[in-house]
Amino acid sequence: MIESLKNHFLMAMPTLSEGFFAGSLTYICEHNEAGAMGIVVNQPLDVGLDEILEHLDIPHRPETTEQVILAGGPVRVDHGFVLHNGDGEWDSTLQVASGISLTTSRDVLAAIGRDSGPPQHLIALGYAGWAAGQLEDELARNSWLTVPASPDILFAVPCEERLQAAGHCLGIDIRLLSSAAGHA
Repeated sequence: MIESLKNHFLMAMPTLSEGFFAGSLTYICEHNEAGAMGIVVNQPLDVGLDEILEHLDIPHRPETTEQVILAGGPVRVDHGFVLHNGDGEWDSTLQVASGISLTTSRDVLAAIGRDSGPPQHLIALGYAGWAAGQLEDELARNSWLTVPASPDILFAVPCEERLQAAGHCLGIDIRLLSSAAGHA
């Protein structure tokens, strides 16, 4: 039986210096024997919520659309994922942890557009996925550091500061880590 990293952050180590996950902080929503799924929470896209809502023909109030949309991962980048506090009555929601849920249905976006959605939420396009054993292999190769997730880091810390904030939970400055190995 694997130890689940559900409701944990994965912090990309400097060895992941290229590609999508370089400098990333990923929130793990599911992790079991079949694999893992998460949302990258610190990579903003150059697209606004208003563009997404207009593309989906969802009516919205202009003041509700000024928020960052995240590149949630390289898988299914044409699908939206809303990470939010509380449960709500949405059509398709996975409770990740107490007070944190992931919703993939259109109704949550419509509520956000009306300014009646979950008070704290992140919207991402795409997700990060790992096949059975793949994440465990990457962890064994020291590609990631893990730390229990914090709702404050998810919802209260600005996007560009989340990786550093997660590192502080471990007592480290992630910017000072090196990909070079030392020998004694």
